[in-house]
Amino acid sequence: MKKFWVIFVALVAFFGCARVRVEAPKEAIKLDISMRLDIYQHVEKDLDAIEDIVSGNTQKPAPGKKGSMMDIFITEAYAQDSFGPEVEQAAYGRRDRKPQLVSLEENGAVGENNLGLVEIKGNADSSVRALVEAENADRMVIYKAIAAKNGISVEEVQQMYVKKIQEKKAGE
Repeated sequence: MKKFWVIFVALVAFFGCARVRVEAPKEAIKLDISMRLDIYQHVEKDLDAIEDIVSGNTQKPAPGKKGSMMDIFITEAYAQDSFGPEVEQAAYGRRDRKPQLVSLEENGAVGENNLGLVEIKGNADSSVRALVEAENADRMVIYKAIAAKNGISVEEVQQMYVKKIQEKKAGE
């Protein structure tokens, strides 16, 4: 009987002990990109907010003037979404220049490149060059602020802006 128990314990010890083998995976570890899509949705929302200002859908607030008590609370509630005075100033500057740029674009004097910046086509006088330089400077302020806010590169913001403009023009 003692022999039986010795054989039984030996069999249990032999088959009961698991061998553990640690290996690195053959394929790279894949990450879920849904978070990246969420960032792009925020960037699109930011671009839409800026374009609302540029297109004139958002009124510029009067300096130092409050409309009602509700304005105090609404301003505080949306303070987190604000980009800051330099971005708002750039957006309002773009809004003020928009009629001139549209006119120049319709005449074929300027156009947008694949980085979301305005380029002069052919020869132009100094006033057109100054207008284009001011527009591009304001656009870069906006692109950099959106990129910093959302933790992506400026180039990604520019590509998204160009795509949005192309879709808008295709829909017209």
